[in-house]
Amino acid sequence: MTERRHDREFVRTFFTSPTAVEGEEDSAKMLRRAAQLRGMQAPDVWVPDNEDATAPSMRDEGVENIIEVVSEHGADFPGEIHPRMVWHRDSPTTRYQGFQHMLDVADPERGAIEHIDGFVIPEVGDIDDWKKADEFFTIVENEHGLEEGSIAMSVIIESGQAELAMGTLREEMGKPTNNLERLFLLVDGEVDYTKDMRAITPTGALPEWPELRHNTSRGASAAGLIAVDGPYDDIRDVDGYHERMQENQAKGMLGIWSLTPGQVVEANQSPLPPKTGSWLFDTGDGEVELDSEDGVEVYEGDRVSLSETTDGYELTIGGSTRVLDSDELHEELLNMTAYIPSMDDIVDSMEEFEAAKEAGRGAIAMERSATLRIGDTEVDIATDRMWDEATYQAAMTPISLFQDVYENRPDQHEELMEMYGEDVVERAMEVGL
Repeated sequence: MTERRHDREFVRTFFTSPTAVEGEEDSAKMLRRAAQLRGMQAPDVWVPDNEDATAPSMRDEGVENIIEVVSEHGADFPGEIHPRMVWHRDSPTTRYQGFQHMLDVADPERGAIEHIDGFVIPEVGDIDDWKKADEFFTIVENEHGLEEGSIAMSVIIESGQAELAMGTLREEMGKPTNNLERLFLLVDGEVDYTKDMRAITPTGALPEWPELRHNTSRGASAAGLIAVDGPYDDIRDVDGYHERMQENQAKGMLGIWSLTPGQVVEANQSPLPPKTGSWLFDTGDGEVELDSEDGVEVYEGDRVSLSETTDGYELTIGGSTRVLDSDELHEELLNMTAYIPSMDDIVDSMEEFEAAKEAGRGAIAMERSATLRIGDTEVDIATDRMWDEATYQAAMTPISLFQDVYENRPDQHEELMEMYGEDVVERAMEVGL
């Protein structure tokens, strides 16, 4: 795995706030609210957004608001702070405006830069455009006597040019002619990407762009960066937001844009292992979560039924009935079930493998068993999964994320303790070290 270049190894939440709200007595009110978020409502990365979220006529005032609010509240904010500046690959005027705004925010005499971790640059183009932004960062740092490379740069992938540029990052970073090692996040911006690609859907809805999300995750992994998905703008669709995050997590994209504190809570919790394990049951019409009653996993739907006969069992799925013997039924039910391990389950398995490795064993079998009840019929199922070093390292990802969160977000300690319990938290902080 490519070495990460910044303090945070994982970013779950990328939360934007307008820097100046027109027509308000206090135009910085949204910044002030965001700056005081704590616990699960506070993002890993807060982005005072002086681009799309702020009207062009208010952006100069927005810069002053960033300086004022971050100077006052930045020391106590629990996440990182990365203001979003204006930029555009095709507009020198816009790039110059963004440069001037960065110069203002980074002035040590204004008191904000000591609490700011980096800037977010939107609308980047090919790799030469990324280098232009990097050069402006270097000039800002030299102008104010800051260490070169000390201000992180995150970019928003909003064009085909930017998507292709990710393929050259690995070879470009580290050259003496640039400071691209300052790169931190690669963030998808599907709305502008759709415009740039001239994509059309029958309903006018935004395409899901799974290829872009995969390419961004791959580009981030290759370059030692962190991938973040773009905004999910139906803020009431909690199930859809969860589904999107699960799809992303299977691609290695563990972070997502959040538009409200409620979305921040959902996104902060989503990649963490669950408190309790659960069994999923595939009915042929989708998966359902089984209810656990006194150690028995119960299916209560009507699409699947099971009864015991003198010859074995009758298993009916969606109106189609099969007669199976005990071994055949066991195999069929194993194919229909899947287990989502809890934090405690993952830690137990990792501790068991660590003990086996300490004893000189390279691989061990881990059994997973359950009693299923379908209708009035109960059946025991069990399966063995081989654990070796590769399995251990794969299981380490959610634990590493938890450890990163616990180390960097002390404001979430109380909620994490309530979620998992003190014993599990302490053990999770020890495995893999």
